[in-house]
Amino acid sequence: MTISELQKARYGYKPKLPAVLAGQVSEISVDLGAPTSAVANATELRSIFKHNFGKPIASFQPGKGSIKPKARTVGVILSGGQAPGGHNVIAGLFDGLKKENSASRLFGFTGGPAGLTNNKFQEITAEIVDAHRNTGGFDMIGSGRTKIETPEQFAAALETAKKNKLDAVVIIGGDDSNTNAALLAEYFLANGAATQVIGCPKTIDGDLKNELIETSFGFDTAVKTYSELIGNIMRDANSAKKYWHFIKLMGRAASHIALEAALQTHPNICLISEEVEQKKLSLGALIDEISAAIVRRAEKGENFGVVLIPEGLVEFIPEMKKLIAEINDIIPAHKDEFAVLDNFAAQLAFFEKKLSAESCAAFKSIPAEIAKQLLIDRDSHGNVQVSRIETEKLLMGMLEERLKKMKKEGSYKGSFLPLGHFFGYEGRAAAPSNFDADYCYSLGYSAFVLIAAGLTGYISSVRNLTAPAAQWKAGGVPLTMMMNIEKRHGAEKPVIKKALVELDGAPFKTFAAARDTWAVTTSFVYPGAIQYYGPSEVCDTTTITLRLEQGK
Repeated sequence: MTISELQKARYGYKPKLPAVLAGQVSEISVDLGAPTSAVANATELRSIFKHNFGKPIASFQPGKGSIKPKARTVGVILSGGQAPGGHNVIAGLFDGLKKENSASRLFGFTGGPAGLTNNKFQEITAEIVDAHRNTGGFDMIGSGRTKIETPEQFAAALETAKKNKLDAVVIIGGDDSNTNAALLAEYFLANGAATQVIGCPKTIDGDLKNELIETSFGFDTAVKTYSELIGNIMRDANSAKKYWHFIKLMGRAASHIALEAALQTHPNICLISEEVEQKKLSLGALIDEISAAIVRRAEKGENFGVVLIPEGLVEFIPEMKKLIAEINDIIPAHKDEFAVLDNFAAQLAFFEKKLSAESCAAFKSIPAEIAKQLLIDRDSHGNVQVSRIETEKLLMGMLEERLKKMKKEGSYKGSFLPLGHFFGYEGRAAAPSNFDADYCYSLGYSAFVLIAAGLTGYISSVRNLTAPAAQWKAGGVPLTMMMNIEKRHGAEKPVIKKALVELDGAPFKTFAAARDTWAVTTSFVYPGAIQYYGPSEVCDTTTITLRLEQGK
């Protein structure tokens, strides 16, 4: 394999650990707090998780512990979309196991959770780990989106655990994957299996967090990657002074990426889905807001700008949310009738008969190319694939029509040349920042300590993240503590509650206080590339969101 000089150098980077994890595992005391509850629906969750509900928070402290080192066999799974730092979680887990006992073994189940149900794995060796330290991607063992949810799948997972004499399984994933980890931990205990299950918080969307999970890994790197690209476009826009750039960013359910990128780069407009939903802003209202900024900048002779758009925005605009929900119900209910329609005109006629009057009007009001994208195949969970809906082009097209009309009326004298971009996959497998390299390694090492302490049904937790790494606090949080009951595809399900942008939180308030100025006055910030070497204040910084949330 040919590798770059930077990649060679990154192999040798030694991630920093919390001081409590730097010694021998026998020198770590695992302190257990009071029983916990849940975000909501505690009674229902207690009945579902009879063996795991109410477990205490675990914190690691220096001191003589009760952990007795031994050889262990552990499985690890990468679940869901890629996030920078996943390989370092595996490296931290591997190093902890081997440091405790060199005879310990780590099995990487390939292709995600399906690897566990199908008993497909490779043993992870020092050579494999060393070839992936501090690198992006999930290519060490691959990932997948299979959910372990049927009785047959749970039974197959148990059979794999027994066959390979697994002491534990570590599931590295987002809210859905860690919900699955909680259910798997419960199933194993209910069926008398000794195999422990530990989760690790992964998602670049940043929506798996709470007071004990301060951030999900990969968010830091992804947003720094996007912000570099946004800054480059801003520099170009400020040089050419003739284009409006509409940039769609990852973030289906939550707008954390768009908000953090805005805090780092100061765009003219940044739409926040959670605010759109709270204020019930229609598509027309959003066009009003953006066109007003375009007109005001044109009056100053600045016919250029940058607009940031979260990919999930269309599902938060009231009339679009209603339209998508109706389409999601109609297609499966009339799947045979819909399947034979081979052109958009026929599809439009079909939906005119099935949609409510309000949704039909919304469907006919948007450009045909965007309307077609609302009808593409649903994902495995039955959701519209928002990453394939070109929301940026929807806004650009509607703004062109609005500004053309305003020009005829004489209320707008500028020029509007829009360009669309989507930054998504560029950030998911990027080489992790020093923060993510350190954080992920610590999460993996903490997962090992949770296993060594005999715990199950926990997610690895590393806190106090705005302090130097030596001062980070490590431990574990019961997965059920982060859960509630939600309706998913017509059924009530236990799920880890997504963390959305809090409109009364410091990050959004900081953004909201500045955005009127940014809209009219060019205030662009150019963050530049991620820095791996140099002063700590340049290379080891956390996100602005995390610093503001912790009052730093």
